[in-house]
Amino acid sequence: MIALPKPGAARRWEIPDHLLTIEEYAALGETDTGFTELVEGRVLMSPSPSRKHNKAAYLLGRQLESQLPAELDFTPDIDVDLGLAPRGEPGFSRRPGLLITYREASARVDEEGDMYRAAEVVVVVEIVSPGSKRTDYQVKHNEYADAGIPHYWIIDMSEPISLVACHQAGEFGYMDAAAVTGTFATDVPFPVTLDLNALLD
Repeated sequence: MIALPKPGAARRWEIPDHLLTIEEYAALGETDTGFTELVEGRVLMSPSPSRKHNKAAYLLGRQLESQLPAELDFTPDIDVDLGLAPRGEPGFSRRPGLLITYREASARVDEEGDMYRAAEVVVVVEIVSPGSKRTDYQVKHNEYADAGIPHYWIIDMSEPISLVACHQAGEFGYMDAAAVTGTFATDVPFPVTLDLNALLD
């Protein structure tokens, strides 16, 4: 019988006693107990997503994979620098459920070990958890719009599962379409049809 290694203690962070820039935040690395985001230089700790949340992101990726144009790529659960503050000032970084970006951006991130940048994101997707509803529908809605990300999809796992598609509308920020249940189909920013109920498997 093979003995499994004992889990080690969660790594403790030494967070500086000042507001962090994007560079300082990136240098902190990963934590073993969940994930973090950076808002106006403050580190926000969040518990690891639930199995249901992670499975939905995986199943969404599978549906997207065969429908994305060749120049686009998707990546679940990864940091994006929102670029809402000048370099050297307290920064903003979010970790959405899934990003749809240009393939050249993915190659840059792999090569440089850097974060995605808001300008490289075509669609940002958040999967709403019980504790993130207000943040996803309001706070991140405004941040992603301010960052210039052209499309934001909010997937709410409360049954019936729904998707709200938001798109940039100039100085007004995002314009939100009505929530869709069942099948979500659009031609913008690329043709795609998603079976939302299949995300509950």
